[in-house]
Amino acid sequence: MDTNAIMELDPELVKEFACLQVSTREISAEELANFDENAPLRPRSQVKHPSYKHVPQFFYVPPPPDDKLRYLLRREAHSLFLQQQSEELLDNDELNELWNKLEQHVTETTAKKQQLINYDDYCKLQSAIGKKCRRYLTARLFAHLLSDSPYLGSVEIISIFNFTMRKVFLTQCRIGLSFYDEVGQGYLREFDMENYILDIIPTLKQIRDKMQPAFEKFYVCTVVKRFYFFLDHLRTGRIRITDMLASGLINELMELRDEPTTTESSQPSQSNCFSMTAVLAVYGSYLSLDLDHNGLLSKQELAGYGSGTLTSIFLDRVFEECHTYDGEMDYKTFLDFAFALENRQVLLRQCTISSECWTCSTLAT
Repeated sequence: MDTNAIMELDPELVKEFACLQVSTREISAEELANFDENAPLRPRSQVKHPSYKHVPQFFYVPPPPDDKLRYLLRREAHSLFLQQQSEELLDNDELNELWNKLEQHVTETTAKKQQLINYDDYCKLQSAIGKKCRRYLTARLFAHLLSDSPYLGSVEIISIFNFTMRKVFLTQCRIGLSFYDEVGQGYLREFDMENYILDIIPTLKQIRDKMQPAFEKFYVCTVVKRFYFFLDHLRTGRIRITDMLASGLINELMELRDEPTTTESSQPSQSNCFSMTAVLAVYGSYLSLDLDHNGLLSKQELAGYGSGTLTSIFLDRVFEECHTYDGEMDYKTFLDFAFALENRQVLLRQCTISSECWTCSTLAT
């Protein structure tokens, strides 16, 4: 997204405002003549809940889509806010300038060529950098890095720079994801996530040239399902943007933006679960099991998964719990099944933690 582009209002919103009726009755010429556009707006007369005297209102219900004007206005305000946040991020030139300033304010260099800065020089650095950089280089940051620094009273300038770069990266990701949050409540539905993945595929240099149009929807489905498998444990149909950033999955996805090295090109690795190799392996497994080529897996076909050691009792329970179509499993359901078997230890730890929390809460009561 070009953050330097001029902010333009949504034409649909402008159209709705043009058709807005400010009154249910006809306004007379005299009333229009006496209208003072500079007069302050009067607050809406509405009954407030008695509890607001003790606990102020902290949640405002978003307008429903059928309330078109309020819905579009809220969406436009959300979009403009995100654009403003994007403009406050550091670009590559500003990051390079920050590194140059860090090197200019080095306090000492160790025998191992590690460049250190103490707090006095850090304060001088804050005065030398611009306002945008100063938002990242705070006293709190220096104190945090100092607590883990092996050098008394000093921190490495590379740790300051790495923190700044990572914060810029995460903020960029959060803003990018938030553009697809139509509800504006900090989470993405499955449909929103699919749109996000579709739009960023052209920026993923390691897969965009290998992507066949017919396979694109299966790639998007596999990626989205992996996010939801790990982050939507309660199957609510939505995942929080903050959880996506904290999980590290979004970092792994964004690694595909880097140019592949010669070694990676000649020997593709499955270390990245979103790589074309990894996704094709899952999809290929599904196709090899689909013996009748109807696009669905029967119980007998699924029995051949992996080494073919799944018991009939286990498969019966799988098909009892999973959503099927006339007793057969589609690709989305197969992904949940495959991810569950691949990550049994992860699921076991989650169940153990949940059980311990439940036990502690029970004992507490």
